[in-house]
Formats: sequence, structure tokens, C-alpha cells
Amino acid sequence: MVSSIRRRPDLPSEEVHSITNAPEPLADDLARRQKRYLVQMGIRIVCFAGAVLSWGRIPMWASLVLLIAAVVLPYSAVLFANAGRERRDSDGTFMSAREIGPGTGAPRSLGPSDSPDGRE
Repeated sequence: MVSSIRRRPDLPSEEVHSITNAPEPLADDLARRQKRYLVQMGIRIVCFAGAVLSWGRIPMWASLVLLIAAVVLPYSAVLFANAGRERRDSDGTFMSAREIGPGTGAPRSLGPSDSPDGRE
């Protein structure tokens, strides 16, 4: 059934929220990060297997490149997997900067004695 209620012109208009400004759902974000991690770990396995199986059969530098890639990929994969939902509406300023002005009064000593060795 279709409603035939008309909006009265004397009522204030309500703010309409756009769905395009909504963040990505958490489940989709998590699934995307897991997929990226698994792809990178799959590439790591291929690099490691390629280095082991090709050791001595291809130039040494190529085997070393595959081995280095197999060592470095886990670190980068974890970094990318842990880089979760980013805040886009924040400017990154957590605290406002404050200036420390001049103090009032004369400088005071730190303890009961004015001598640095603690004797009076």
C-alpha cells in the first residue's frame, strides 16, 4: 500500500544521511584482510619451494632472491593484515598544542638543602 501523506511546507526539513559515506562493514573488512594475508602466504610458500627446488640448478642469485622473498613476505603480510579500518574523518590531531608561559615567582630548590651533595 502506498502512503499518500504529503510533507507540509511549514515543517523543518530533516537531514538525509547518504549511504555512500557509511564505512565498509567490519565483516567485509576482515574478510578482505584475511584474503590478502592468505594470498601473500601462498606467494611465500611458492618462493620458498622455488628456492629449495632450484638450489644449484639456476643461478645462485635467483635462488637467493626467492629465499629473501620467502623471509620478508611474512613480515609485510602481517603488517598489511593488521592495517585495519582507517579513520577518514579525523585529521590526526589528538591534543591541541599549548604554549607554556613564563613561571611566576622566584625559582625554588628541589629539596631541603641548596647544596648539590645534600649537606647543609
